[in-house]
Amino acid sequence: MTHHTGREPGSVAPERLDAGKPERLDAEEAVRLDAEKPERLDAEKAASAVRPTDVPVDLELHCAGRPAWRCVHDGEPFPCPTWRALPLDDNLRAVLLAAFTLFLRPAIRDLRGHPDGPTPPEIVRRFLWFLPVTDEEARAVALRYR
Repeated sequence: MTHHTGREPGSVAPERLDAGKPERLDAEEAVRLDAEKPERLDAEKAASAVRPTDVPVDLELHCAGRPAWRCVHDGEPFPCPTWRALPLDDNLRAVLLAAFTLFLRPAIRDLRGHPDGPTPPEIVRRFLWFLPVTDEEARAVALRYR
């Protein structure tokens, strides 16, 4: 018995056979789409991306020195007071979150277990100073990034 569409029940219309398959892109279209992908920020790009015009110092100078995670410019624990003094808004917090989350795993691996060193939750709060992170949330994030 045929359905009102003229096809057998349960059959798929020919135009719907390719509905779930991605379209093939020509090389030019693939290059264009690749150029539109958001770029991942590395430490230098993060510094240049978050440098507000009213901050007189070059943030590129204030970068982390591993394995102690101290600022190579002023020797303070990274992120140093220069980073922490940035005037924050929602856009800057979003950029900082993307950039400083990249530091969590290596910082936790380098710093945990040292005598008088910070605990993993303290490291999370240190690197995400710009967010209100509770102790419980910091522990959960630290476990994720170990």
